[in-house]
Amino acid sequence: MRNDFVKQTLLEMERNKNIIFLTGDLGYNALEPIQKTFPERFINVGIAEGNMLGLAAGLALSGKKVIAYSIASFLTMRPYEQIRSDICYDNLDVKLFGPGGGFNYPTHGHTHHTIEDVAIMNVLPNMKVVCPAYSWEAREATRTLIRHSGPTYMRLSKSPGVNYEKAGWKFELGKSYHIRNGKDVVLISTGNILDVVMATANLIEKKSGKKVGVISMPSLKPIDDKLIKHLAKTCSLICTLEEHSIIGGLGSIVSNILSQSQCASRLKVFGIPDRFIKDVGSRDYLLAKIGLEPKTLSAKIIRLLN
Repeated sequence: MRNDFVKQTLLEMERNKNIIFLTGDLGYNALEPIQKTFPERFINVGIAEGNMLGLAAGLALSGKKVIAYSIASFLTMRPYEQIRSDICYDNLDVKLFGPGGGFNYPTHGHTHHTIEDVAIMNVLPNMKVVCPAYSWEAREATRTLIRHSGPTYMRLSKSPGVNYEKAGWKFELGKSYHIRNGKDVVLISTGNILDVVMATANLIEKKSGKKVGVISMPSLKPIDDKLIKHLAKTCSLICTLEEHSIIGGLGSIVSNILSQSQCASRLKVFGIPDRFIKDVGSRDYLLAKIGLEPKTLSAKIIRLLN
């Protein structure tokens, strides 16, 4: 997804001479095309995310459209006060792009695990929040967010290799994408955990014979609340799956919508438990340790269906 972001950003910076790109000393073997093509509009602020977003706010106040890029955990938590009070309060045109969502830096430990970002960014007024699941979502979301006016945050991760793009699909804020049909249970996911979700759906259908629907929901704020309410009326069980804490992410957002809509469908939230993950290993290893892998997930969901 990072390469898709870079390619689309190059196109947007060519189209709009008013865009300034800031990075917190990140992006080697990735951002060089932007630096080489637009050296006068590329600024490496160094490992100083608070300063970077203070600078971003100042540039935006002077009329610039600003892209700020750093590892997601550092981009969202270190400069949170600047995001809240400098950028969102004044509804400034600053775009935050954070690679490394979820366990995409798995061997670096909890400092690099980004499992709280959706929760803290979603609560900010004026902020738009997007977690793409696949290459085309990342590309199209980059275009949409850069052209949008106001604060935005996008979590970038490694593409899971699940290509579900269909002809004519267009990314829009507040829109979800129906990947496969099935009304016995619907799995709603956000971000690159889509590979796990698709494998889980296959196992459920194979072992239980139930029909499983799968929906990718990259736009979390705004979210496709109309679809969620519709699913609650037509499906007996909705499961949300995310590489994020079970608190404050997709599951919490969907739960809040259902609790206020008098819908009868059951909801089960699957995500990262409310604790620090102190293990170190591959992404697959970490997901398995907390039960976010197809065999465990499918068994739990089948029990809910029986």
